[in-house]
Amino acid sequence: MATVKLISVEEASPEIKQVYDDIRATRQSDFINNAWRAMANHPELLALIWYKAKAIMGPGGALDPATKEMIYLAVSIANGCEYCIHSHTHFARQKGMNQAQYQELLDIIGLATENDQYITAMQVPVDEEFKADR
Repeated sequence: MATVKLISVEEASPEIKQVYDDIRATRQSDFINNAWRAMANHPELLALIWYKAKAIMGPGGALDPATKEMIYLAVSIANGCEYCIHSHTHFARQKGMNQAQYQELLDIIGLATENDQYITAMQVPVDEEFKADR
């Protein structure tokens, strides 16, 4: 159960409706998901996060949209965000991720999680060759 009111399209202020309209136009859907409806409790933050997400997750840039969604999904899994795990799995599939890619992504996340914890526990020093300033 949400801890804040989920603002429907019908009860949205003109400021919120403007963002909702852009979400619907961008996604070519009338659906406004619960994450945006919850963020609408703070209209300025809703707009900031939507336009930032639109710029970063949109079709432009060096990464294709499905890869962007898979990266977002991996971070959501690492952060334990159930909502984001489900929504970005949906969007990654919508943008072309197939079942084999999804399974491989999960395998990589599992491997990285296990190895990161093991290496962190041992406090292994970073090789000089790997440092960005080289």
